[in-house]
Amino acid sequence: MWDAADELRVAMPEAQYSSVVFPLMFWKYLSDTWEHTHQTFLKENEDLDLSAEEADEVEYSNYQTFKIPFIFPGTVAESRASWSSILATVAQHGLGQRVRASLQAIESANPDKFSRIFGSMTWTSEAVLPGEVLASVMRTMNRVPKMHEGNMSHDVLGGAYEYLLKRFSDGSGTRAGQFFTPREVVELIIELLGPKNHESVYDPTCGSGGMLIAAANLLKAHGGRGYTLSLNGQEAVTDTAGVARMNLFMHNLTEFKVEVGDTLRDPRFKKPDGSVKQFDIIVANPPYSLKWKPWTNDPRAIGGVAPQSSADWAFVQHMIASMDPQKGRAGVVLPHGVLFRGGQEAAIRQRVLDTDLLEAVIGLPANLFYSTTIPTCILVFRAPGTKAPERKDGVLFIDASTRFIKAKNRNVLTDVNITDIVTAYHSGSDSNGTAGFSARFVPSVEIVANGYDLNIGRYIKQAAAEQEDLGTLIDAYNIARAERQKTEQRMLAVLSAAGIEGFDE
Repeated sequence: MWDAADELRVAMPEAQYSSVVFPLMFWKYLSDTWEHTHQTFLKENEDLDLSAEEADEVEYSNYQTFKIPFIFPGTVAESRASWSSILATVAQHGLGQRVRASLQAIESANPDKFSRIFGSMTWTSEAVLPGEVLASVMRTMNRVPKMHEGNMSHDVLGGAYEYLLKRFSDGSGTRAGQFFTPREVVELIIELLGPKNHESVYDPTCGSGGMLIAAANLLKAHGGRGYTLSLNGQEAVTDTAGVARMNLFMHNLTEFKVEVGDTLRDPRFKKPDGSVKQFDIIVANPPYSLKWKPWTNDPRAIGGVAPQSSADWAFVQHMIASMDPQKGRAGVVLPHGVLFRGGQEAAIRQRVLDTDLLEAVIGLPANLFYSTTIPTCILVFRAPGTKAPERKDGVLFIDASTRFIKAKNRNVLTDVNITDIVTAYHSGSDSNGTAGFSARFVPSVEIVANGYDLNIGRYIKQAAAEQEDLGTLIDAYNIARAERQKTEQRMLAVLSAAGIEGFDE
């Protein structure tokens, strides 16, 4: 599969490989599956004298779960919209046109399953991807064994898809952050939230669908039935939403719904009364400090409206509104600024803390992500009144900023790191850094006394100064900057009260 992607190097940058390779890979998977099932149908019904219409009726009623129709019907160019049919014509002019017609025909013939799944398909244009390059990609990809259940498991198929996602992300730098969250971070969040059989999972910024798939995989690994989860996601970029749908299918997860649209402006999951739909588990790695058009009158805006300069807390507000009132819990990855920034964000933070929705703040190492080198944190929320008794009226702080290993392009959390953080989260007991990180449950009264500032450094002191790295220094800088801003605001207020004006605020 990677060799096939590598054929694209003469035509486009690596950041664009996924838009070509994933649709072709999924098309081959569908075609191999359809043809394998078609052969089974022919073998089991060879003794029956069926007309073409009757055979079609029997095959699609009892065997096939989707259709691979014909393209250009009634013309000399008529052919099945399958991988093998078009592969036989790769040397002929107009390959991109035939590929596009095939993918569009599959989408149209299966609107409930595959509507818009292949994305914009701009790469089928000769001007974008020359026919000879597309032919090389298809010939190389055809060396992959038949991709149907009779020949390879969905674990292998899904694993190949995940491998390519990571390779594309490693090669495309910051752009990868738009659709790919490092798998160890995904696993950590899912472990913290602990999905159960038959629960609903929702990711409002789902990217390539990794968090939804991880929920099912984790439940299965813990002896549960991952296929019983209801998986739901929304993604603003059409092509990326298609990548997510293909990813879920390749993992044999069919109980899902991935919608396209801006979650803040146009949430697609709603109740009949127009309010946002609620779920058991909400997970997200939203775009950090996204500039947005603030709400003017939206019921999600508890505590106020996030500033135009950063939608971080708006995503949190949406997730809180999306929590099931009985057992809803949410986990989100965000930059440290959400913990201490003032103004409108401080008002929202105060409301969230006063209503005891925040359960935990977990500081992560710097340089974990493809899109940014800054240190980030995980915030865990619980629906109102659903915290465990020992967690009420307070927040658990965990500083895991020094728990990582350095890899080629970024820092990585190991399985041991993840296990230790999850253990600390579930135990909730204070630790002083002996396990490589510190944990402390902080009562609400102490947080209120600190002006609702959630900076981890306020509540947990680093055990060893020599462990300071770039992430720690950035965190310290952010704390100092926040303190300076608060001091300046107090000074300006005193000066203003004394009638002294003219200072820039």
